[in-house]
Amino acid sequence: MLISEFAARTGVSARALRHYEHRELLAAERDTNGYRVYAESDVPRVLQIKAMINAGLATSTIRRYIDCARTGEHGTTLEMCPELRAEVDAISAHIDQQQAMLNDTKQRLCTLTSKN
Repeated sequence: MLISEFAARTGVSARALRHYEHRELLAAERDTNGYRVYAESDVPRVLQIKAMINAGLATSTIRRYIDCARTGEHGTTLEMCPELRAEVDAISAHIDQQQAMLNDTKQRLCTLTSKN
């Protein structure tokens, strides 16, 4: 299927699909006119990429660990190896740090705006 049909099928924009290809996450075949052509078997991979991006993983991380992604009846999951576990834990710790900073900022704002 051509990129427009594939984009509609996966819920991912054509621009995002080209980005995935540029980042070496997805490889499209080319027809004689040079148009990208995708197979039905590419759909699960795009859905895995989409799920991993939505979970906060960078495309460089996804490229290294895309083969750890599994799609089942409950969506995409990752088969964890020690290296991937360390990256996921680091992302989670960073989110915790950001959340703490936001909570501190919110508290300071409340202090500034509270009536004495």
